[in-house]
Order: sequence, then structure tokens, then C-alpha cells
Amino acid sequence: MRNYVSGHPADTTEDFIELALGTPVELWLGVEGETEEERAARLDAARDILTDPHYGSLPDDLIRLAARVVDDHPDLFNVVPLVRPARRRTVRRGVAA
Repeated sequence: MRNYVSGHPADTTEDFIELALGTPVELWLGVEGETEEERAARLDAARDILTDPHYGSLPDDLIRLAARVVDDHPDLFNVVPLVRPARRRTVRRGVAA
């Protein structure tokens, strides 16, 4: 079975996200091992995209998408506070010099 979003094939989760956002995910999250120059260029391109009226609602769309993921998959965010171990005090015996 093939999946299509707005007439474009979407085979992976990344494909769905890219088609939903209208931009590659790497543009916003970066890639491992990118240089400072590459990072600066990527962020500059992202700023340019956000100034385009077509993408003006992108921040709101991302928040909606994140809220939907949290709502659909609450088990991903099942956070349990960790118990802190009791501090052990070392007893020092002897006379201070």
C-alpha cells in the first residue's frame, strides 16, 4: 500500500513530517556534524522562510502538530520522577590539627 499526501508519495515518518511542514525537517533541526558555517546558512534560510507569508503560520502549525502527537501518544511522555538516594554522611573520627 502506498501513502500519498497532497499527491506526493510519503513512505516514511520523515516524509509525512516534511510534507506536513512544507520544508525538510533538517532545516529546523540541523544535521549531526554540521559546521558553524553550515549552521549559520541553515538558520539564515529558515529565517527567510519564516518571513514568507506562505509560511507565516508555521510556528502555530508546529505547535498544533506537537500537541496532536502528545494527545495521540501519551505513552511517549509517561515521565516518572526519579527517587533521589539518601545522602550518606561519612563520620570522621579524630582530632583536628
